[in-house]
Amino acid sequence: MNTAEEIQNAYIDYVLTKGIKPASVYVFAKENNLTEEEFYNFYASFEGIEESIWTELCDKTLTEVQNQEIWEQYSSREKTLAFFYAFIELLKSKRSFVLYSLKHSGQNIGTPAILKGVKMLFEGFASGLVDQGVESGELANRRFLTSKYKDALWIQFGVILNFWAKDNSPGFEKTDEAIEKGINVTFDLFGKSPLDSLFDYGKFMMNNGGMKPDVKF
Repeated sequence: MNTAEEIQNAYIDYVLTKGIKPASVYVFAKENNLTEEEFYNFYASFEGIEESIWTELCDKTLTEVQNQEIWEQYSSREKTLAFFYAFIELLKSKRSFVLYSLKHSGQNIGTPAILKGVKMLFEGFASGLVDQGVESGELANRRFLTSKYKDALWIQFGVILNFWAKDNSPGFEKTDEAIEKGINVTFDLFGKSPLDSLFDYGKFMMNNGGMKPDVKF
């Protein structure tokens, strides 16, 4: 066993078979004919293994969707939907481990340590989508709020992931519905509304003297 992937697979097999993490790196290494030194050549801890598995799943999803021929023709909304559909599809292949990992990730406020790498990748992806959406006019450019759009998408990430973890519907069809409804309502909120139009109109009139009429009505 001399690759990171082999250590990952051995760790997944261990926790799913025994239901708990190894008591120590020494115990894990011994059971897998591995030295501690060989383990530490790849990972600093068991948490590091889990984080790398999650990060690789997210990275693989991004690579797959961005390599689609039609990708550049998608709107920001469509790209977001494509990512989540593909990510959930990929998670199915490791559902038992994903459920174990989420269950044992702790209840601390904020992003679990195992998802820190995912968050970094996803926020970079989301920032690009926001920039594209603002430039194309798909998304409203709101002072103080536009920079928070990526944070709202990260919240949706958590909502969708937790929904899927609890979904018992055939083929996880309810999760597909949750993705569609959640992303659509999020992008509807990001898009221009009548209030945005009213604000733009008022700003235009102020800048062009239209708010100080010479004729009284």
